[in-house]
Amino acid sequence: MKTQKTEKKTSFFGYVISKLKTYLFTGILVTAPVTITFYMAYELFVWIDKWSRSLIPPQFAAKDFIPYIPGIGVIVLIAGLILIGMFTTGFIGKFFVRLGDFIVSKMPLISSIYSLLKQLFETIFSQKSQSFKEAVLIEYPRKGLWVIAFLAGPVTSELSEKIKNNDMLSVFVPTTPNPTSGFLIFVAQKDIIKLDMSVEDALKYIVSCGIVMPEEEKQKHLKK
Repeated sequence: MKTQKTEKKTSFFGYVISKLKTYLFTGILVTAPVTITFYMAYELFVWIDKWSRSLIPPQFAAKDFIPYIPGIGVIVLIAGLILIGMFTTGFIGKFFVRLGDFIVSKMPLISSIYSLLKQLFETIFSQKSQSFKEAVLIEYPRKGLWVIAFLAGPVTSELSEKIKNNDMLSVFVPTTPNPTSGFLIFVAQKDIIKLDMSVEDALKYIVSCGIVMPEEEKQKHLKK
């Protein structure tokens, strides 16, 4: 009799502990992404605010002249960037931009870095840009092994001539779990399988090492 009571108590406490573990992990799953996201956004906001306020001359940044208001640095920075954008869209502004590009292009080493960064930002902020708009599947690094990649665009005419294939595409293969690093490879269009999943879902799948399923797959899984 004592053995049965002991087993019941053990099973009851085991059940309670199991439930508490489930609730704990569920709580972490719900709160951790939100908390980390807002924390990172807050830290970025504070860093930009402090950095932008440091650009204000000391004689104007005195507390008696401009009282400290959280976020004022970010507002000043955004307003300054808007004013610069308005100025550079005009005739005089474009002239100074071209002049600055010409001067920087003549500087060794700096010109290469500047050119790379300029092209990168123009690609990211261009509304007509189609870069990394499609997730694909390619066989890499050998037959039978597959990786998720992103279309970067067609290869240059010189590369097509050297490869002797006009049907080649530039493909960016990201690394896991950090998709910001990776490498560029050139693949024949016939060897590329386009995926229905969005680039965002593909990135989530890569970052999570295959744990986080795309939204469409989740819905299919739930229906089952």
